[in-house]
Amino acid sequence: MTTQKGYLDMDLLRFTTAGSVDDGKSTLIGRLLYDCKSIFEDQLEAVEESSKKRGDAIVNLALLTDGLKAEREQGITIDVAYRYFATPKRKFIISDTPGHIQYTRNMVTGASTASLAIILVDARKGVIEQTCRHSFIASLLQIQHVIVAVNKMDLVDYKEEVFDQIVKDYEGFSSRLEIPHIDFIPISALHGDNVVEKSAAMPWYKGGTLLYTLEHVFIGNEHNHVDARFPVQWVIRPQSKEHHDFRGFGGRVAGGVFKKGDEITVQPSGFRSKIKGIHTFEGEVPEAFAPMSVSITLEDEIDISRGDMIVKQNNPPRVEQDIDAMICWFSESTQLQLGRKYTIRHTTREAKCIIKETKYKVDVNTLHKIEDDLEVGLNDIARISFRTSTPLLHDSYKRNRQTGSFIIVDDATNATVAAGMII
Repeated sequence: MTTQKGYLDMDLLRFTTAGSVDDGKSTLIGRLLYDCKSIFEDQLEAVEESSKKRGDAIVNLALLTDGLKAEREQGITIDVAYRYFATPKRKFIISDTPGHIQYTRNMVTGASTASLAIILVDARKGVIEQTCRHSFIASLLQIQHVIVAVNKMDLVDYKEEVFDQIVKDYEGFSSRLEIPHIDFIPISALHGDNVVEKSAAMPWYKGGTLLYTLEHVFIGNEHNHVDARFPVQWVIRPQSKEHHDFRGFGGRVAGGVFKKGDEITVQPSGFRSKIKGIHTFEGEVPEAFAPMSVSITLEDEIDISRGDMIVKQNNPPRVEQDIDAMICWFSESTQLQLGRKYTIRHTTREAKCIIKETKYKVDVNTLHKIEDDLEVGLNDIARISFRTSTPLLHDSYKRNRQTGSFIIVDDATNATVAAGMII
């Protein structure tokens, strides 16, 4: 597969942090930024000043990520904070997500595009309900890599047996989840032990530091490169002298590989053609694959518009109106209502939909199904079935995170009320 500059950035890792309140997520990110020298002097000065005003004995690195005023005052994370930093080996985008149970929806949002999740565990408390909740969400969102960072090891005298017990407890719970790769790292975010530098206080730990693990985790298999999927975002018609007859179809490849000369089918019309060319901002390229943004030209004049999907012949997506899915409900003001009309946004297509049935809710702390209470409200995770006004061109979320996900919008308020994953 071609990997020229601009095609696919294998050196960019998107990861999310999660854990219970006061497990040290913001401190850990602050420590990463600080020890990787990714903080401007004025930022550090502002944090030092804020730390003095709060009466903190040391520089509070958590303030680097807690951007909302309410967060700084309460010392908690409410919103999803995104941060960028880089090392010579890789670039990173971090989403620092809330720990409170009432902000589960924020974690779903922050983790939806992540390739890796760091789940913090307080060494003094061990595996608790929030640990299970966040691990379940990571599994539900098909995050392939999880790092369990056992934080605050300094408060348990860096004891190996404490770490070993947490590893044992977590492995017992996670065996019921679909997480292919789990690493366990004992750290102290406050003092920097095993975050960027190896800890002299824990010679019994023979693994890599957190940063080393982040730099070397393999993420090349995060996209489906088998099923070719290209949702069309818009039709490009420059109508300029230079490109008078140009008619391209712009969008982002959601799966598979497209090459010049490939025979394709346009869904849902079923029209067939061949790829004439694949164009990027930097010029024409021989092939395109997820997650490249390109413009595709075809040899035949076919009526294609936003919401259509270009696929390979003999490998179509599912085309259905009756769909089963798992959803996380986002709305504070309304509950899910059976029979009510909503708008569903899936890839580049919009359709009306009606929720037909709530099959069960999930107790994310025990993984048990709740079948005697089917009212779905804020932060609830449930399995539902719904019918759309027009067929959706989709795959299961397990097979393709792009074509298997959607959001539901309340027509009355135009607010997103749920995010879902097609089963």
